[in-house]
Amino acid sequence: MKVELNVNPIESWAKTKHKPLLIAGPCSAETPEQLFATAKLLKELGKVDVLRAGIWKPRTRPNSFEGSGEEGLKWLSDVKKELNIPIGTEVANPQHIELALKYDVDVLWVGARTTVSPFAVQEMADALQGTDKAVLVKNPTHPELGLWVGAFERFYRAGIRNLAAIHRGFSTIDKAKYRNVPTWVIPIELKRIAPQIPIICDPSHIGGKRDLIFEISQKAMDLGFDGLMIETHIDPDKAWSDADQQVTPARLGEILTELKVRDENSASRDFNDHLAELREKIDNIDRELLEILATRMAVVEKIGEYKRDNNVTTLQVSRWDEIMKNRSEMGKKLGLNDEFIQEVFKLVHEESIRKQTEIMKAVESKA
Repeated sequence: MKVELNVNPIESWAKTKHKPLLIAGPCSAETPEQLFATAKLLKELGKVDVLRAGIWKPRTRPNSFEGSGEEGLKWLSDVKKELNIPIGTEVANPQHIELALKYDVDVLWVGARTTVSPFAVQEMADALQGTDKAVLVKNPTHPELGLWVGAFERFYRAGIRNLAAIHRGFSTIDKAKYRNVPTWVIPIELKRIAPQIPIICDPSHIGGKRDLIFEISQKAMDLGFDGLMIETHIDPDKAWSDADQQVTPARLGEILTELKVRDENSASRDFNDHLAELREKIDNIDRELLEILATRMAVVEKIGEYKRDNNVTTLQVSRWDEIMKNRSEMGKKLGLNDEFIQEVFKLVHEESIRKQTEIMKAVESKA
């Protein structure tokens, strides 16, 4: 599946000449003093393209700080005029959009909790129709690519051409290193099916801890992402929301200095020639892999027929456990990642069970 959305390149609305595009600022606009002090230091870095600040904070439970509302938009607008820097904030409904347009917010983004609702996204797309604002869409809270793509399509149908994605990770009930697990395969697949949509990484929300921000940012650069959104506060430990994941402007500067930004391609003829040789080897190996898989599935079909003829179930848990244990041990000896081996053989096993189930059904239908 390919998604054809002829969106504008990121440089046309961000007015940036460097990579990555950088959106930075506090999680929340708390006071005019806090916002201006942070913005001033970010401006002095000379690398921040858009000042971000949360105005409405969708908290999990009430009775906690839920944002400064319209008053915060006034502060944000004042900073824009004073420092001549584009501004951005999250919006969750048409009323937010109306106020954001009133205060000339340059970049609007849709949060993960909003992306999951096509009804909410459509209402926001309708509210933005006829504007030229940049609209960034965060991935939904759970890894469902269709919802993410659907949100872009709704804004695109409303005439919005300044579009980009924000990868902020996915919620999980499991204890993990990250606040939201990155599951990089999802944004990678978005990049494959809709290569024209720029992707910005939000390492603050993925990590949930400031000491993970560089690591996640570097991973995003290694994958060819177009930008970063990093929460930055003048005094993170005293922040009114998400204190653990915010960095100081000084630390942000260090992160950007340490970051290795890679090129998507190389002009070196030697590099490209050697890469082509290696890719040809990969193509040949993949062909062999496919032939081996086809041979394996032919044996699976014979096993399915034998089970059918002897009235035996398609699934034997003990055999499956034996396979997984054995293949893991074999993989480790070959220097392969155990998680990778587990995932590969889970898929192979699922297809084997599907084929054997089809064989069983074929007999039932004839009966």
